[in-house]
Amino acid sequence: MADRIDPQRLLRPHTPGSYPRAIAAAAPPSTMRAVTTRLEATALDTSPAIIRAKAPLRISFGGGGTDVSPYYEERGGVVLSMTVDKYAYATIMPRDDERIVIRSIDLDSTVELSTGEEPLYDGNLDLVKAAIKRFGARFGFSLLLHCDVPPGSGLGSSATMTTALIGALKHWFRCNLADYQVAELAYQVERVELGIKGGKQDQYASVFGGLNLIEFYADRTVVNPLRLKPAILNELEYRTLLCYTGRSRVSGEIIEDQVARYTQKTGDIVEALDRTKALAYAMKDALLLGELDEFGHLLREAWEAKRKFSPKIALPYIDEMYETALRHGAIGGKLLGAGGGGHILFFCAHNRRLDVIDALTKAGGTVTPFAFEFIGLQTWEVDQR
Repeated sequence: MADRIDPQRLLRPHTPGSYPRAIAAAAPPSTMRAVTTRLEATALDTSPAIIRAKAPLRISFGGGGTDVSPYYEERGGVVLSMTVDKYAYATIMPRDDERIVIRSIDLDSTVELSTGEEPLYDGNLDLVKAAIKRFGARFGFSLLLHCDVPPGSGLGSSATMTTALIGALKHWFRCNLADYQVAELAYQVERVELGIKGGKQDQYASVFGGLNLIEFYADRTVVNPLRLKPAILNELEYRTLLCYTGRSRVSGEIIEDQVARYTQKTGDIVEALDRTKALAYAMKDALLLGELDEFGHLLREAWEAKRKFSPKIALPYIDEMYETALRHGAIGGKLLGAGGGGHILFFCAHNRRLDVIDALTKAGGTVTPFAFEFIGLQTWEVDQR
């Protein structure tokens, strides 16, 4: 018989020696109230199956930054985002001992633990350790993690990897968790338990997938799927470009500066965040009405607002690349993620896509091919017999 747990333990940091066997979280989509039922979980300790999970990365059209605490708790936040066909993957393979072997291809790192061992947070795969700790483990397994893009890409790879990992663990432990619960757990592990700076959008975007307007409040998160006509979606995808700047970035310092400036009400950051939120709603309206040129102009306004969050966001080489794209046919665009590097999103005039690609390539950028992805987190079993 599997252990029965109090689901309210999910969102609380765990004390040494505390290993819940299953997990539950808050906010079913119908009521957005906390889950109060108890769940049972059974690890697949006797199964020959390999468990695999994949979660899509996202591009954020508008609202990024308003999903960062304490802004969204005090004033409400919103993000308009779309997932793309770049993924984070997690694979769990059964072992016949009590060892947990974690390997990250992207970070070129391997960690070994014993089941029941209190993990040491030492900067080496701490996110993975924290997620495993939340589930607990009585049986050994090997865990392989990798992503389609490098860390620091601005596409939410860190949070998406956490989502994929939790999806795989959920499947392994046979936990009946709703999408909202998985996303909230991923947020709590990364942002609350480990204190890694960042927003809340990536976890929800990668779990739900597709084009969503995601609203953040102190007591709940609401994911609103948007349905566009196929012709509008196809044109939106065709005219949108992702350009890798060639430099990754560490988002934590930028987010920390943004939070400090907001807390101290430095400059006009409050007005900039409020404007960013309003622009996200305006972008949503433009897409629903099929006004794509207006959408591109709103992207440009959103970038001007984002620059006011922190002086560390826009660096000279980013400004040069941005201006190059505008001169050659981009209507608007914005740097993805916290800032400082990674990918820039551009929206092109209907007949200038190839001109913008050529100009960005000559300027040292790398245009990343992609397609929209409408399915979020997926998990499945692979019979290894």
